[in-house]
Amino acid sequence: MRLVFAGTPEFARQGLLALIEAGHEVVGVLSQPDRPSGRGMRLAPSPVKLAALEAGIPVLQPRSLRLDGKFPDEARAAREALLAMRPDVMVVAAYGLILPQWVLDLPPLGCLNIHASLLPRWRGAAPIQRAIEAGDPMTGVTIMQMDAGLDTGDMLRVAEVPIGPEDTAASLHDALAEAGARAIVAVLADLAAGRPPQPVPQPGTGVCYAEKLSKSEAALDFQQGAQHLARRIRAFDPFPGATLMLPGLAQPVKVWKAHAVAADPRAAGAAPGTILAAGAQGIDVLAADGILRITELQRAGGKRQSAAQFAQGWNPPA
Repeated sequence: MRLVFAGTPEFARQGLLALIEAGHEVVGVLSQPDRPSGRGMRLAPSPVKLAALEAGIPVLQPRSLRLDGKFPDEARAAREALLAMRPDVMVVAAYGLILPQWVLDLPPLGCLNIHASLLPRWRGAAPIQRAIEAGDPMTGVTIMQMDAGLDTGDMLRVAEVPIGPEDTAASLHDALAEAGARAIVAVLADLAAGRPPQPVPQPGTGVCYAEKLSKSEAALDFQQGAQHLARRIRAFDPFPGATLMLPGLAQPVKVWKAHAVAADPRAAGAAPGTILAAGAQGIDVLAADGILRITELQRAGGKRQSAAQFAQGWNPPA
């Protein structure tokens, strides 16, 4: 099929590569403008842009697609370019810009979104992380016919992906990216063969909104339960990372691995956040309903270390 692809991060790149490999005619790509990156804060292209350029596909990078927005000239130029490309369909994955109605109406077959959740649960910007944080045992990918709402369109295909007890946002991202790539290829194969999937409206119940991640969420709050804190650590790996202030250190450390253990007599009368032990097994911190045992962490400017390695160079005040 003749299509335009809109996406920005690695999650979207895998979908684009799968569509190219499946033999579809990708006539253009939309991706976010290059952003400052690295220590030198030099402008860096997105993973989707890099993949498109390598494949010889033209790339559009408007700052907005709204004709009445802050960058109307860029939006008009993008519209003219898209009209000239004459796509049958647009595939969207983690693009990062809201598509106005003129974009939704441009391809005859509309715009199809690869969304990393089992809709209507976890609409919004951070479905992978929020599913882990909430303790969901299952997530997945939904291929959705886009409409003017936020992830509210009819569902065309669903692929389930289990969330394992050790899954981080990084590992679950990779599994969902693969599942999304397979699912969109299957949907387009059906469309190309004249077997359009039956649209299924999303249920009106079970709707959750996955708020965008913020650096302000990184600090662990030990007034929360130990199981919840352990899930947050996995959900925030790699970004924004979970942080903890330890006695004797001037800056927070990042916590990368931890698990909940049952409370024991050491905790009697102690306040949440109290460090109960630090050694080869881990650093035990009292939470609201048990103990969070931290097993991997990282000093500011340092490398990830096991708790045993970290404890050797840490001398907390008595």
